[in-house]
Amino acid sequence: MKHYSKLKETKISGQTLYKGILGVKLDTVRLVNAHTATRLYLDHQGASGVLPVEGENIYLVQQFRYPVGRVTLEIPAGKREKGQTFLACARAELKQETGMQAKSLKHVMMFNPSNAFSNEQLHLFVATGLTRGKDCPDADEFINLKKIPFSRAYKMVEKGEICDAKTIIMLQWWKLHQK
Repeated sequence: MKHYSKLKETKISGQTLYKGILGVKLDTVRLVNAHTATRLYLDHQGASGVLPVEGENIYLVQQFRYPVGRVTLEIPAGKREKGQTFLACARAELKQETGMQAKSLKHVMMFNPSNAFSNEQLHLFVATGLTRGKDCPDADEFINLKKIPFSRAYKMVEKGEICDAKTIIMLQWWKLHQK
């Protein structure tokens, strides 16, 4: 098997095919072997997700996700606004989707959900010291808030009832770090 000492592609040119909530970009790149190739990808400004924890329970949001054609259970999350920090985004999404505020919001990791076709960074947080207020979802969001014991959430992952990657990652992170 060949080993490459420098695994880097260099952008030669690029164009924006679409610009909206997400952008679609098409770049021409120079490969390690000096050949060229094209790279089509989604341009995303990043997002934050929050695991709200209250004792042995978590709060998840239930909503219909059109691309997968089903109702999902997920941690509250959303895209970052231009100029907004990931922490501010996490606070805003927690309030917007659950009505909750947290005394403590701890950053636990950043990951790339789909690095083969998107530059999105998703920052994940744990929220504790929760106080409840009024939620304020976007006009096109219809969300049910569910309080679920950790033990049940883990079983739901095993049964495929929770299939959202960021939610599974946070549940596994919690399980690893709370022993």
